[in-house]
Amino acid sequence: MKTLQSSPYPKKEFLINVLTSQGGGGHYAMYNALRAVVEQQQLPWRFTVTDIDEIADNLANQKKIVSAYKLLGFSGHDLYNLMLKSGWTWLWPLKMRLNKLLVKLNHDVGVKFFAEYWREQQPDLVVSVVPLYNKGLWESVQQAKPGTPVVTIIGDYADFPPAFWIEPKTGNYLVCGTEKTVEQARFMGVKEELIIKTSGTIVHPRFYEPIVCDRRAERQRLGLDPDCLTGLVLFGAYGSKVMLEIAERLERFQQKLQLIFICGRNEELATALRESQGLQKRFVTAFTKDIPYYMHLSDFLINKPGACSISEALVMNLPMIMERNISTLIHERYNADCVEQKEVGLVVRNFRNIDQAVKKFLQPENFARYRANVAAVNNRAVFEISDNLQKILANSYKTTETASLEYR
Repeated sequence: MKTLQSSPYPKKEFLINVLTSQGGGGHYAMYNALRAVVEQQQLPWRFTVTDIDEIADNLANQKKIVSAYKLLGFSGHDLYNLMLKSGWTWLWPLKMRLNKLLVKLNHDVGVKFFAEYWREQQPDLVVSVVPLYNKGLWESVQQAKPGTPVVTIIGDYADFPPAFWIEPKTGNYLVCGTEKTVEQARFMGVKEELIIKTSGTIVHPRFYEPIVCDRRAERQRLGLDPDCLTGLVLFGAYGSKVMLEIAERLERFQQKLQLIFICGRNEELATALRESQGLQKRFVTAFTKDIPYYMHLSDFLINKPGACSISEALVMNLPMIMERNISTLIHERYNADCVEQKEVGLVVRNFRNIDQAVKKFLQPENFARYRANVAAVNNRAVFEISDNLQKILANSYKTTETASLEYR
């Protein structure tokens, strides 16, 4: 891996275009994290967002691309989010194969469309926080504005090749948050100078900011016991109906445990959890931007193995419990493996046994080990990524200026 050398550049403002997606909440979370740290650092960058789902929907409506989802009356991202909310994640292998097929069928049309799109945009740097589209992204950018750097920030702890995050035949820089993704990139033939290793996956800078509050008083304000062991249940931006089962099975702990449920954009789930409350104390909220606050009030996390929530929990020093089985999203299975290997949490085969898992998890010697391992993790990826993007821009500007002088 090459250490990029920075150099001063006189340009007043750089246009950074970020390719993102509406499937789940992780892609926009990565974009918002990157934008926030850049604003903190007061860098001369102007961000624009390219939502690949929005563009694909428009092209499908104009019948310029093939879309199998129109036959079902859904967009691809709406179906994905419904799948998460309803617990139909066992459908994902089929949907992923269909997505890869559609990307392949629409490749040439997509490259042509985006080449014109980039000619109009004239970005200085294009950053992708989505899988599947990175080959076409590289080709379209180079057709429109040769030499413009393209960076793929891998959002998972491992790639799921072929044609998912890593596209070895492109010149994309790859931001790899784990040794696994570095190994995969090298194995697939990515040039060493294009591989950027960070200390983890991207987490919003607000998770690193100190939270100054009285935990006991804040728990009381939410209707919770100030001194009771508190678990946070979080299943992404759209929640999951499995949270109802978790709530029911953990009732057996009664006053020994209390729970905070964050349901995301799933008001129906939030209502069901409020209405089903038994003797055990719980606080329920729908979508919120105050995840760091609720993590601060909690002692551990129960979650799906999404890289975003895992990384946030590690920054907030929360050990976790998650499920891994045939229904787990394929690209998230290694995330659970990593949690298990590093012993920062407990991985169970099925949440039907969540009560037994919690009992084992909370045995003093087990819980102390998990907490110590979590505390040893030091993920500074969002700041490292910002530093590396600055160097990529500086080198790109330097190369462009040199070429311009030689042309003259």
